[in-house]
Amino acid sequence: MTPITCIIVDDEPLAVKLLESFVAKTPQLQLLASFTDSVEALSFLRDHPVQLAFMDIQMPDMNGMELSHMLPERTKVIFTTAFKEYAFESYEVSAIDFLLKPIRYNKFIAAVEKAEQWFSHQKETPSTPKTMFIRVDGELRQINFDNILFVEGMKDYVRFHIEGERLPLTTHMTMKAVEDALPAEDFMRINRSYIVRLDKIRTVDRNLCAYIGNEIIRVTEAYREAFERYCSNAS
Repeated sequence: MTPITCIIVDDEPLAVKLLESFVAKTPQLQLLASFTDSVEALSFLRDHPVQLAFMDIQMPDMNGMELSHMLPERTKVIFTTAFKEYAFESYEVSAIDFLLKPIRYNKFIAAVEKAEQWFSHQKETPSTPKTMFIRVDGELRQINFDNILFVEGMKDYVRFHIEGERLPLTTHMTMKAVEDALPAEDFMRINRSYIVRLDKIRTVDRNLCAYIGNEIIRVTEAYREAFERYCSNAS
């Protein structure tokens, strides 16, 4: 089995070092990064696919429970805490397990095995998410993939153009992260700055410009072959 990618989030450096040592001797895991700041962890998770987060609950700025509600759907959580009263709340947010500090390696391995079982089951019965959350003006907005017309890249930000929305929704996110979050069978990047929902395209003209919503988006050379292949299969 391919190792489960993971990160560690804990504001106590000693706790981070302990978990890093556990991960290092556990071949089922691949550590991508460690964080003592929950906000930095969230930023990393938005731009990098991570399967599992070992996450402390009590942290400054944003605690583990708050952070868990903002994670991409692909990322599951194993909570770590010194306070057992959080156990029930952790299962309410569908955490894979709850590790009480001081954490022993045998308990850590048992939690990892639960994660392995969960991810194996997901491979057997995959489900495609239909929505995603983005942060707009300090609030989380849930958007339905079916309502997205196209996504427009603007340096460190992207704008989601949504059916029924008078103005696009702007959020701090990379185009790569958007590509990873959107289902590939429904969306395609057709130039460096645009990802479109394929079934929202009304017309493609002889210059390979896609008409979608109120926008005319040119398919650039780097994306031409994949787009023409899609058009050929659709016709």
